Amino acid sequence: MSSERKGAAFASDFELDSQDIQYQSRLKAIRLADSMRIGLTVLALLSGLAILGTSADTLAVYNATHLPSEYHLPLWPADFDLRPTVALVIGSVIVVLVSAVSLVFSKVQALRSRSTIHTPLMFAAPSVGFAAAMIAMIFFYAVNASTKADTLQSWSCQWRYAHLTVKPHFGTLCRESKIALYLSVILVPVELIILTLAGCQFVLLRKAVAISHTRKSSSPALS
Repeated sequence: MSSERKGAAFASDFELDSQDIQYQSRLKAIRLADSMRIGLTVLALLSGLAILGTSADTLAVYNATHLPSEYHLPLWPADFDLRPTVALVIGSVIVVLVSAVSLVFSKVQALRSRSTIHTPLMFAAPSVGFAAAMIAMIFFYAVNASTKADTLQSWSCQWRYAHLTVKPHFGTLCRESKIALYLSVILVPVELIILTLAGCQFVLLRKAVAISHTRKSSSPALS
């Protein structure tokens, strides 16, 4: 009987060791997924700030140099569509806000410990950011492809080689518009990857919790 007890104890120790290895492996995977998610969220935040800065600057230059038709000094066409640029500004503001909130809840331990808020936010922030970037990008391409009216990008890029000593510098506006658009395109897969990582992190966390409960329920048998 003593040998059977020793064998049972050895089997229990082996099972616990195996569970401990699995638990530690899950924790490492969770930390890796969390670090990648936070890193990409920082990238999304910086991209959103860059889009906001470039798009807002192009709008500011337009507003500063747009003259009413009675002045007969048109720097901009009469039929002009600012909606693509406005969409980039609004989309980038949303991305910046949700990314900043997500980072605060991910880095501040007192907020991170509130799983009822932090866990849904892990999914909500990239989902909202993805939708905002996608809508802004689609809207920009849809309107910019129209031949009925010029947009800020199409007009400034058309006259980008015109040398002006004062604003508007069309070459600069063209580059800023393209940078804002390209960053919006990049934001779409970035937000999608963040959302995927949040899902992986959630699944791994649930598995780690299940293993932890199994370990705790098995440990009294060793006494």
